[in-house]
Order: sequence, then C-alpha cells, then structure tokens
Amino acid sequence: MLLNVIERGPEETAPGQVGRPPIVLLHGLFGRARNLGFFQRRLALTRRTLAIDLRNHGDSPHGLMDYNVMATDLLETLAHHNALPATLVGHSMGGKVAMTLALSRPGMVHSLLVADIPPAHTGHGQFGLGEQMLRVPFPPFLNRAGADRLLQHYIANTDVRALMLQNIEVGENPHWTIGLREIVDSMPNVESWPYIPEGYTYPGPTLFLAGGNSPYIRREHYATMRRLFPCYRLELIEHAGHWLHVEHPQKFAELLENFTEST
Repeated sequence: MLLNVIERGPEETAPGQVGRPPIVLLHGLFGRARNLGFFQRRLALTRRTLAIDLRNHGDSPHGLMDYNVMATDLLETLAHHNALPATLVGHSMGGKVAMTLALSRPGMVHSLLVADIPPAHTGHGQFGLGEQMLRVPFPPFLNRAGADRLLQHYIANTDVRALMLQNIEVGENPHWTIGLREIVDSMPNVESWPYIPEGYTYPGPTLFLAGGNSPYIRREHYATMRRLFPCYRLELIEHAGHWLHVEHPQKFAELLENFTEST
C-alpha cells in the first residue's frame, strides 16, 4: 500500500548535507502527517523530509492493521519515493512501525528515534476512545464549532478532542475521514507488539525519548530495548506525558535536531 506523503526540503542542499539520509516522520494513533509540521519545517531547512500518513490515517488508504503490515506499507512508500535508507522518527504507534521496519530490514534504516513507546505491549491504549467515536451521531450538517461541541459529550480532554476533530469532514454529510472501523477492529494488534524472531536486532544509532510523567517506557523494558537495539540510549523530557512533542515542542525539537545531525 502506498501511503500519503508530505515532502519538504531545502531549495538548495548545503554542501555539508549532500548525501545525508532523508528524515521520515511518523505520527501516533489517530494522528496524521501534518501534526508534525512544526518539526518537519525546522528539519526541512537543511534536510529532505517526508511526513507520512500511516494506514487508516490522514489521506492514506484504509485496511486492517498490524505492525508487520504497516512496516511493509512504509517500506514500499519510501522505496517509491527513492527515500531509502532513511532516518525514522516515530511517536507511539509510529514508533512501533519504525522499530518493526528497523528490526526486519535494518539496512533500510540509517538511524532511529522513538518517542515514548517501548518494544512491548504496554497495557495502555485507546480502544475505548475508538469505540466511543464509532457511536458519535453526526447530524446532516456540522461546522467546526459544532463538531467540537458534539465531541465534548464523548471526549473531555481538550487535547485529545482537538486530535480527533481533525479527522472529521465537516459541512454537508459530516463523517470520519479516517478508517475508524478498521482501526477499532485492529486495536488488539495496535496495542500489542509483533513477534520478533530470535536474533533480530537493529545495530544502528537509536534514541528513545520518554516523557518524565509518562507510564509507557518503564524500567522493565530496558533489557528488551538493549537486546533489540544494542546501540540505544534513553533521554527523558521532564514534566512531559505521553504527548511529549506537543507538551514540550522546543525541547523535543532540540533533541530531535541534535540526534539527526549527529548520526
């Protein structure tokens, strides 16, 4: 499956950047490529960048999901755009897609940044949110303000509601633009971690960024992180939760740019 891509880059590549791998940005569950525009625009001042709508998200096609399937989508899309090997940057679900591709095809991944998700089933997820969204009764017409009021009955958290609002086509016959039914049906796969055969590792530079207040990356995950990603390092963004790039964008951008320039 070829995925929707937003590509940005400098008008002229600086001499020191010639031959550098492209940087690929992967959003989390219910997100989309344009969510990462702040970081993409900064990186694109000097580097070729591709922000991807993963399967069932943004403007990409729909279908059942698991991480091997999504990693294959990503590989096919990057090959189509002549963007391999690449530096992969993924948050949450996007981080699991990036890790799966790195472990299955390490030669295609130059370096890897994973934001607040370990290579494990964490016990945290959004199955309940997806089920709630399927029950939203859309009226014949809806504007943006009306959509926000409608979702308030289902989602109290302002940030989560803003994330979901971008997935509604407003106006006449409002509807979800994402593959919500496919996402909900695939949620056990999305919240899990794929089987990785014995001996599979990614030996390239790997940075895990964790929110200091997030429950996702825990001490019991470190041994698996070391086994699968022997060159990994971990950095905390203090006082940040799971949406660390939204809560502390400047700090996240600083760590992202330092990593991509040093690898």
